[in-house]
Amino acid sequence: MKFPFLSTEPPVCPPGLLTRARELGPPPRVALVNAGAVTPLAGLREAVEAGLADPILIGEAGKIRAAAEEIGWDIKAFRQIEAAEDQMAGAAVAAALAVAGEADSIMKGNIHSSTFLKGLLPSAAGLRSKGDICAHMFHITVPGSERCLILTDAALNAAPDVAARQAALMHAVRLMRALGDEVTKVGLLAPSEDVTPGIPCTGEAAAIAAWAKGALPGVHVEGPMALDLILSAEAARIKGYKSDVAGDPDIIVVPEITSGNAVVKLMILGMSACAAGVVMGGRVPLLLTSRSQGAADRLASAALGMIVARGMR
Repeated sequence: MKFPFLSTEPPVCPPGLLTRARELGPPPRVALVNAGAVTPLAGLREAVEAGLADPILIGEAGKIRAAAEEIGWDIKAFRQIEAAEDQMAGAAVAAALAVAGEADSIMKGNIHSSTFLKGLLPSAAGLRSKGDICAHMFHITVPGSERCLILTDAALNAAPDVAARQAALMHAVRLMRALGDEVTKVGLLAPSEDVTPGIPCTGEAAAIAAWAKGALPGVHVEGPMALDLILSAEAARIKGYKSDVAGDPDIIVVPEITSGNAVVKLMILGMSACAAGVVMGGRVPLLLTSRSQGAADRLASAALGMIVARGMR
């Protein structure tokens, strides 16, 4: 018997996200790291067919050809670069391409996320300057609605300090504006709306909200806020919590990876949410998809990557 809290409705890639990406011009050059596997190669093909990617295939040539033959994709016209798939060689090749201006974004292929990121995020890789802070953004939509929610950081920084959350918030605001949203409302997630010394993230959220008043003009940031207050205006009314964010958030900033990961996976499994993911803060966007995510998420991630690559220069 199916677990009753799981949604049976399939996720849908929001058409508006695809339209927004295609308005930005020709597709970006997307370097697929360790391309010799069916699932990532099929995901990249979907992006190519949707006009969202010009592929660069990095990995062992034999494995790439075999995977392409299995899915019936003719890849002869695409750039292919040989790199061993049993180490971070592919990530190093992709980083070098981006530094040289020959790749506009980098996509995770048949490689663990931790290995992929270890090969790309150190300042020695050249994709970011020392001191720059990268963060992961989830662009989340549910079937029947084009309204998106940006959730940060649920997949990269495990225990971000205040500076890391401030950087993530700035990335998220830039992304929302690239998506065409000039009115941005932000909830800083915590277990309670009260600042409690025994729960450090509550005081940190209050500090971030105070900082944002001067650092992010035109952005309304509230926190600390419990999840029910962020998502439900009715919950805020019942609790007597006056808020412009409650029930109408554009961005949620989470205090650490466990809560963020739980929130996004509950939305995916329980609400059939389509979750596109991108790492921002480097020279080019990094596209991450989980092995359990399907075609809708992969296509949405490609569109989000194109928006970051083309729309935020």
